[in-house]
Amino acid sequence: MALDHSCQVQRHTLAERQRDEYDTPPVAFPPLLRVEPLGPVGTRILESCAGKGSLVVPLRAAGYDVIASDISDRGCPDCAVADFFDLTQLPAGCDSLLTNPPYYCVEQFVRHALTLRPRLLLLLLRLAFMESRRRTDILEGAGLARIHVFDRRLPMMHRSGWSGRRANSGMAFGWFVWERDYRGLATIDRIRWDQP
Repeated sequence: MALDHSCQVQRHTLAERQRDEYDTPPVAFPPLLRVEPLGPVGTRILESCAGKGSLVVPLRAAGYDVIASDISDRGCPDCAVADFFDLTQLPAGCDSLLTNPPYYCVEQFVRHALTLRPRLLLLLLRLAFMESRRRTDILEGAGLARIHVFDRRLPMMHRSGWSGRRANSGMAFGWFVWERDYRGLATIDRIRWDQP
């Protein structure tokens, strides 16, 4: 446990993690918008793990037509209750998917998302997602074009209902961007959440 504590890695059961309901910090989205062209105002984007609306609200405020859904009702405005894994195609007129997926099923999530063939797939993921050989099929030759790494740990990545001490996340995160039909090497850059 001493090593886990020193690395800020703590193991909790799925029941304690509540389906990995970790709300996206508000500061995580603006840097993405600065570096990724999501399309013109009015572009339709699917946010399939909407939670409380941490990504839906700023996307809509920026003028995007966001289709929001989540596996349970957690309070996001205009959000359908739906299981992402039941989708067999993207909603009509929607060609991009942007979300912070639950980590307990992240590999399955990415594989399923890629079968939907979005023009852009933008996921907030731990940088450790790059480390596994079993993910080779979704990390190499599958359209991963860019990884925007936060130059500092994101603040307050706490699970829903957390009442303990508030602190920066013990894990490094970045926005992973897949492009349909892209087959080159992924580029990596650094982005900042603490600047306008």
